Amino acid sequence: MQNTEDQHMNKKLQVFVSSTYTDLIEERQAAVEAILDAGHIPAGMELFKAGNESQLKTIYKWIDQSDVYMLILGGRYGSIENKTGKSYTQLEYEYALSKGIPVFAVVLDQSFLTEKIKTLGLNNVIEQSHSDSYYAFKKMVMSKIVREVNDCKDIKLAVHSTLNEFMNEYDLTGWVRNIGENDNNQLLRENNALIRENNSLNKQIQKLKEQLNIKAKEQFGNFSFEELVETLKKKRFNIPAKIAKQDKDVTADALRIYILYYNHFVTGVTNQYGTNEDFVYLFYNIAPYYISFALLEKVNLSKSTAQRIQVTKMGAAFYAMLEARGMTALG
Repeated sequence: MQNTEDQHMNKKLQVFVSSTYTDLIEERQAAVEAILDAGHIPAGMELFKAGNESQLKTIYKWIDQSDVYMLILGGRYGSIENKTGKSYTQLEYEYALSKGIPVFAVVLDQSFLTEKIKTLGLNNVIEQSHSDSYYAFKKMVMSKIVREVNDCKDIKLAVHSTLNEFMNEYDLTGWVRNIGENDNNQLLRENNALIRENNSLNKQIQKLKEQLNIKAKEQFGNFSFEELVETLKKKRFNIPAKIAKQDKDVTADALRIYILYYNHFVTGVTNQYGTNEDFVYLFYNIAPYYISFALLEKVNLSKSTAQRIQVTKMGAAFYAMLEARGMTALG
């Protein structure tokens, strides 16, 4: 049999980690790593699938089986549970308090949130839809045990120091390994290894999603942004001197012409009777080329046989990207 001191040394706490998810992936990772490094067992809804029970009941069951509840609070309120109108994160927090489970929170300070906004964007970091509920929840959290942090290193330090304090302050059940119980010890090692692997995979998945989102935003039909730019550069148009307002005909590539006449394409060029001859020339000789790339589209004018060629959403997005990359200035 082990004495009390040995049991205390070998006791592994199960720590339930709660937070909003997509905005705090790195912060959760830091917390989980710190819990594992301290020799304890992290748990959280992203680490397992719910069974036949409702999601909330499954969450409560895991909190019941945990020794400590840890909250990471950023700038988002989180997914809303329809019946209560509260976020799952708040419901988890309130449930842990009601059960008398030791609770502590790390709260990202303003400087931390500001840095995250630079990489993730304001809407992905700061609550937009339920700001009143978020601030009410944050006020509740700040009235309890809390550590304000300004980077992931602070989170790891907070985890280590708080768990040590809780081990000394509370008579926590935990998991105690007895000498000779090699199977249990091996199981815990395998469990921790699986959790590390799962978190690593989650991080890789998130990076892939971000890369796919970036690629999707830069895709224009069957072309990437760079491919479309190069394709338009290869196409040459001969603009009559009269249309170009020059002494002689002008030859220019399709990209330059798209940029040059973009504002005209935004308002639309028509073949309506009485239309400026410059616009008529654009309508019949220039604009159709861009329709094949879905940058422009042809629409029928109401109560008329005339048509208008105008910019599509894709065409506007393409021009916006050109502008963002400083490619719309015509020298």
